[in-house]
Amino acid sequence: MTSNERVVVIGSGLAGVRLARRLGELGMPATLIGEEEHTPYNRVLLAEVLAGRYAPEVIALPAPSELTRGRVVRIDREMRAVHLADGAVIAYDKLVLATGSNPVLPPLRGLWDPERHEFPDGVHAFRTMDDCLGLSKAVRPGVRAVVIGGGLLGVSAARALALRGAQVVLAQQGERLMERQLDPSASKLVRRHLTDLGVEVHTETRVRAVRTVGHAVRSVSMADGYTLDADLVVIACGVHPRAGLAQEAGLAVHKGVIVDEELRTSDPHIHAIGDCAQFEGTVYGLATPALEQADVLAELLAGNADSPAARYTGTRALTRLTLAGQDFLDLAAFGETEPRPGDDVIQLADATRGTYRKVVVRDDRLVGGVLVGELGTVGALARAWEGAEPLPDNGPLLHLLTNDGGS
Repeated sequence: MTSNERVVVIGSGLAGVRLARRLGELGMPATLIGEEEHTPYNRVLLAEVLAGRYAPEVIALPAPSELTRGRVVRIDREMRAVHLADGAVIAYDKLVLATGSNPVLPPLRGLWDPERHEFPDGVHAFRTMDDCLGLSKAVRPGVRAVVIGGGLLGVSAARALALRGAQVVLAQQGERLMERQLDPSASKLVRRHLTDLGVEVHTETRVRAVRTVGHAVRSVSMADGYTLDADLVVIACGVHPRAGLAQEAGLAVHKGVIVDEELRTSDPHIHAIGDCAQFEGTVYGLATPALEQADVLAELLAGNADSPAARYTGTRALTRLTLAGQDFLDLAAFGETEPRPGDDVIQLADATRGTYRKVVVRDDRLVGGVLVGELGTVGALARAWEGAEPLPDNGPLLHLLTNDGGS
């Protein structure tokens, strides 16, 4: 690309802002289109805003120089232009989709108010700054809150609401909390952390309906017949790639917008990064891959295609949840956390300190691990896993598990 070609980026989340900033550093300013009214922010830290630890401005991202606020409603691939809801049309030479993801809304009776075409009062998703601010305004000591979903987002939301004094019930359909990332022992520690904060945790239970009086939520009914009184209901059932614009424009979409190692879609003039992108069958939905993809694409768009950094080969990303403050929770999970037959497993648990460390080794290589508690070891273990190199013969794993200087 030449420096006078116009790059337009749709989406002002972590991936879009990182790409725009990197392109600016490389002498190629990009036009960033952001739908939200707020200054771009780090979505990963929304739970800390809800918990009252951070003010919204604390999690702001560096403001890009060219930020257009608006909602893109159509991509015209033939004319190479994007159309905004307010009628504006912005031309591009290269277009980048960094549209992120939308919350998954479970099929619950009463979840949607058909008269007003919105959630009933008291029902909130937990994905955007507006969601966070709406919840912050509604929560107060003693308010009855039901969080639906026991994954990473649900655990973060339940903890934040409890720290604000709410009476919180967390309802998880699966058999344990954060079952995609954690093994049973680690999940049990997270559950203990929440119950110590006063959160009532129900696993292997399904919410059937949201019940309202007027237009406001009053209770949640469960599949087993129980009813939970509720002033607030938080939907935290995961996310799915926001790929509607791409699909309507005729781009190849499966779970997300399909991209190659140059992060190109099926249209060579359009790229995709972050939560909306699918690479080799995987939609990562995590911050680290989004940032890596943005860095790779910046090199490519700036004309550094020969650079080794200008190819995306996938990310070996770990899940990290650090919730600071007086009731501290720190956990990390990476790779394969459940062993196969023949794998070696090392586990260290300290019930008094509430810490747990487990790693899985296969053919002298570290293939996965789960850590809960004091995580000084996470950096060294993650580097050993990311490198995928054979481990030395002198038994360093126990040292890595117990050495608190590795992060």
